[in-house]
Amino acid sequence: MNKLWSETKVGNLKLPHRLAMAPMTRSRAEEDGTPGELTSLYYAQRASMGLLITEGAQPSDDGQGYLWSPGIYTEHHIEGWKKVTDAVHAAGGFMFIQLMHAGRMSHPDNTPHHRQPVAPSAIAPGVQMFTAKGMQDIPVPRELSKEDIQTTIADFRKAAAAAIEAGADGVEIHGANGYLINQFIGENSNTRTDEYGGSIENRARFAIEVTKAVVEEIGAERTGFRISPGTPLGGIQDGKQGPELYLYLVQQLAKLDLAYLHVMHLGNEKLLQSVRSIWTNPLLVNRAGHALEDLSVDLDNGIADIIPVGAWSLANPDLVERLKTGAPLNEADPTTFFAGGSKGYTDYPTLKELEAHKS
Repeated sequence: MNKLWSETKVGNLKLPHRLAMAPMTRSRAEEDGTPGELTSLYYAQRASMGLLITEGAQPSDDGQGYLWSPGIYTEHHIEGWKKVTDAVHAAGGFMFIQLMHAGRMSHPDNTPHHRQPVAPSAIAPGVQMFTAKGMQDIPVPRELSKEDIQTTIADFRKAAAAAIEAGADGVEIHGANGYLINQFIGENSNTRTDEYGGSIENRARFAIEVTKAVVEEIGAERTGFRISPGTPLGGIQDGKQGPELYLYLVQQLAKLDLAYLHVMHLGNEKLLQSVRSIWTNPLLVNRAGHALEDLSVDLDNGIADIIPVGAWSLANPDLVERLKTGAPLNEADPTTFFAGGSKGYTDYPTLKELEAHKS
């Protein structure tokens, strides 16, 4: 794991090692989407991870999918995030706020305006979602008009500017995991017949236009992008052209000289190798379900430059120290991932706290 502890750069940031905190939905924001004091503590506790990529923050009312998810489009949101970024910077870390528009992965009961979800096409994902009334079927979304699409791109642009105003070091555009950008990419979620549907170039168009708008607003060195080729999340199917589409998308994004590309990798090794050959800037590879002893394999093989870590960093505020010393890890408690409050959020003990408790 020696390479894991070598310094690297993302954009203009000098990072102390090759780990990063992966984005994880935690559903702890206030009702209006403003991150609270616990959120500041949560991220600051994990500042030793170097680069912290936040949970997805919606860029608009339409962009919200889950209850108590944070937003980054009002003055109140900016004020809340400023406290978070200040705490992280004071603790020595860096933060990219993830911009996540949920698209059809939403329910009217979960949004401030209680309107029908939006998507590239009026096709429901065929899954349920948690709401204040319990699990409910996600309704058929409203198809975005071309004017709506331009408004949504502008929402991403404004959210990126708001993130920088809030003190973030950059943003990650969430183009993965079944959310809006991924819905434009999916063959079964996008049946449009205009310039945003059909061909590979058209299905990738929305992702590229969002990214260009964000880069124009805050700079390429502050912009990352996340993809998840082959993900079935949210009922998405890439279709036979999936790998070809992703290679086209990565080629186009590479021209923009982004700070990084973040791949949620689900097992297509040939595609990952091809992405690596195209992408010369920092590549973050998050392998689903890898073992702790295999943490640095992609680094050692030259596939990845940085390894984002999810549940292990959630449960271990001092993960870096634990890995360096070979100390045992806290186990993550899945029942508290989205439960609200400090339990399973800010109360995981560090090694020092465990030693103090023993004495």
